[in-house]
Amino acid sequence: MLDHLIKGATVVDGTGAPARAADVGIRDGRIARVEPSVAEGSRTTEEAQGLVLAPGFIDPHTHYDAQLFWDPYATPSLNHGVTTVVGGNCGFTLAPLHPERPEDADYTRRMMAKVEGMSLVALERGAPWSWHSFGEYLDALEGRIAVNAGFMVGHCALRRYVLGAAAVGGQPSADQLARMVALAHEAMDAGAWGLSTTQSSTHADGDGEPVASRHARPEELLALARAVGEHEGTQVEAIVAGCLDRFRDDEVELLVELSAAAGRPLNWNVLTVDAAVPERVPRQLLPSERARKAGGRVVALTMPILTPMNMSLGTFCALHLIPGWGEVMGLPVPERVARLRDPAVRAELLRRATSEEAGVFRRLARFDRYVIGDTYSAANAGLTGRVVGDIAAERGQDPFACLVDICAHDDLRTVLWPMPTDNDPASWALRAETWHHEDVLLGGSDAGAHLDRMCGAPYTTRFLGDCLRGRKLVGLEQAVKMLTDDPARLFGLRDRGRIAEGHHADLVLFDPETVAAGTATLVHDLPGDSPRLDSKAIGVRAVWVNGTVVIRDDVVTGEVPGTVLRSGRDTRTVATR
Repeated sequence: MLDHLIKGATVVDGTGAPARAADVGIRDGRIARVEPSVAEGSRTTEEAQGLVLAPGFIDPHTHYDAQLFWDPYATPSLNHGVTTVVGGNCGFTLAPLHPERPEDADYTRRMMAKVEGMSLVALERGAPWSWHSFGEYLDALEGRIAVNAGFMVGHCALRRYVLGAAAVGGQPSADQLARMVALAHEAMDAGAWGLSTTQSSTHADGDGEPVASRHARPEELLALARAVGEHEGTQVEAIVAGCLDRFRDDEVELLVELSAAAGRPLNWNVLTVDAAVPERVPRQLLPSERARKAGGRVVALTMPILTPMNMSLGTFCALHLIPGWGEVMGLPVPERVARLRDPAVRAELLRRATSEEAGVFRRLARFDRYVIGDTYSAANAGLTGRVVGDIAAERGQDPFACLVDICAHDDLRTVLWPMPTDNDPASWALRAETWHHEDVLLGGSDAGAHLDRMCGAPYTTRFLGDCLRGRKLVGLEQAVKMLTDDPARLFGLRDRGRIAEGHHADLVLFDPETVAAGTATLVHDLPGDSPRLDSKAIGVRAVWVNGTVVIRDDVVTGEVPGTVLRSGRDTRTVATR
């Protein structure tokens, strides 16, 4: 007898094959039957005529490493059909922690709060911090999560464990490097999916210093990459400064060498597409081209939607990362307001923000294109939803001066939404073309990070809605494949990513007429009432993880059937040739 039978659904199986009407039977957490009509009895049955049944979506780049302890449902990703998340990205993990240095946990929390925009209060109160080894961290999650989750081991944690405070600024001796490599082996023996690292100039720790892995020399990175190649079902994930815009020649070579040394795929986040910068995509895909010739594979993650960025002049956000802005933006609020009101200071900030050195951050300097979000003073009543350029024209002000005045009335708490510069038809056409490249994978949500600044988790339902009823740049079958089978194949996931007999029953049932994502709204539901952006799932009727329903009509059921996915056991090695 089946445990559950879904009858009459339009099955889109993840392979790209045409949709077909079928019954799908579940038994013991796996898909037991996929047939036009299943006659076998079942304990429970539901009718699904007119609904689409797809494999659970796989998000290849998240930071749910801490959130899963206080939110085992990985919301809002699970609501939007994501049944498998990949964590431990960008070189940042919560383990290993040195057993004789309890201060390392505090350092890690402050680093994650700064570099990944997590709530420090939530990190302190919401996770047990009871582990030391990477395996103990994985064990702490086992049996208590509703999603499937796999984790890379972070280079920063490995460096901190071995070098202590000298991880920032120091270089390992030969013995210390050997210990770092041994520690990486221990993590992968316990199930880490491989190594993640960052060389990005935007990644700073809680003290404002470059994070530990940014101090690593190529020989250290390559030694760790070679260790990855000794374990089954592993990967490399790497972030370099050029991920934000265009790779330097040395960054291209580093990505190629890391993948070739490991003999494993390497992925990076995130390829941005803008028709106004047509040379960016070919340059960003150059490592992929060269890696294939060198025996490696470099895969670019790219988002199929535009994710709005919630910003302000009062809290840390992308504006702080504009070259030359950090000194002013790091001042106490009263001093910051005074400096921003100075015309000479604003002129210099604008000059820096529009110069070549600003790179991808130049798009943030179009202050006339910012939309005012939440406001907090009577002086700003009625401005929510309005464009700064229009307000500035009414007041006879320069847009930047106008924006500063508005924010100053709110003690810089005003929420700002920059309108995207790459929302034109040509950019969308270029995206559709790029999505079909053999070394491009959809994803890169950063879900679990930058919690009150962006909400990338709903990219799955927003993308499907756009494919079905919007721009229609990709057909439904191909869109589902991009969200399911493609990431499953890249990571070598065993028996996931498709609706096929014998596969794990990770499933999403949705209404093709309505599937979409709601507007991101600020909620205060983290430990310590800390804020985050949330988005309702529209048209998602049910989500199953390992055969158990975990979401019904955007509400969690309370079940926790998720698995901590471990390399080798749950992943197989993916060839780079």
